[in-house]
Amino acid sequence: MGLSSLWSSCRASFRPGGKNFRLAAISGTVALTDQISKLLIARLLAMYETIQVIPGFFNITHLRNPGGAFGIFADGSPLLRRFLFLFVSGVAAAIVLVFHRNTPETHPWLLAAFALIFGGAIGNLIDRLRLGRVIDFLDFHLGGWHWPAFNVADSAITVGVCVFALHVLFNKLPE
Repeated sequence: MGLSSLWSSCRASFRPGGKNFRLAAISGTVALTDQISKLLIARLLAMYETIQVIPGFFNITHLRNPGGAFGIFADGSPLLRRFLFLFVSGVAAAIVLVFHRNTPETHPWLLAAFALIFGGAIGNLIDRLRLGRVIDFLDFHLGGWHWPAFNVADSAITVGVCVFALHVLFNKLPE
């Protein structure tokens, strides 16, 4: 395959409105929004500084999570953590891309879910590569109950996984 035919093939697969174009648009928007929000938090708030948004319910708090979801492995060896999270994130992103590639355009919500998951994974992967940890800042609590802080990437991953789970639950996966 020559370079010009490879270029034509790439252009055709990213035609506006096509599923690969939507993957790039959604995941790119998620990753960019995630990184911009984290940059603003890091520049405007000192570590552990909090802005009370809704008293008794929602704060913006600058935190850095060296672990995974809910701080898992946060106390582990930094080198092991870095390898583990980079490897797992890379494998997860590759699996999501395979699922996306094998999903027909007749399942737009499922395709969007995969794009959200991929964009969130990329957003957190950028932090892990750049900082060795993830910036979290969305901090919800109610009385004595406190949800672990999270970020835009985590939100996109959660929404994507929920949409995927609904497809599984209601048997709406492609053949």
